[in-house]
Amino acid sequence: MTTNFITKKDISRKYYIVDAEDKILGRLATQVALLLSGKRKTDYTPNTDNGDFVVVVNASKVKTTGLKSEQKIYKHYSGYPSGQKTRTLGKMMDVKPEEVIRHAVKGMIPKNKLGSRMITRLKVYAGPEHPHKAQAPEKIEVSEG
Repeated sequence: MTTNFITKKDISRKYYIVDAEDKILGRLATQVALLLSGKRKTDYTPNTDNGDFVVVVNASKVKTTGLKSEQKIYKHYSGYPSGQKTRTLGKMMDVKPEEVIRHAVKGMIPKNKLGSRMITRLKVYAGPEHPHKAQAPEKIEVSEG
């Protein structure tokens, strides 16, 4: 048997659109991470970035389970003394709902150069409108389980 490895000239990328309305944050993020990494393709190669573009709409309507909106904390440090800022998930959903999904997906992709390229193909929008209609994105339904 021979193993076929995909090369840069063999890569073909598609656009997928995911509606985040009433979806659970973590389960949505795992499905999006699989699309970004290309693991749903038959020609998946771990050392090659052959994932697709993913457009997530309605990010402000994503759901969480339990008391995460009050208990989950996002931290940011400015680099200066006493420059650490904290926000709860509820506050982040009010201010930047796109960053909540981006942060969840970023934690599920590799922490290397491939992961850095993958996260650039993730486009997240708070509402239902997006500027990627010209790419004719294929609507994909993420499973709940």
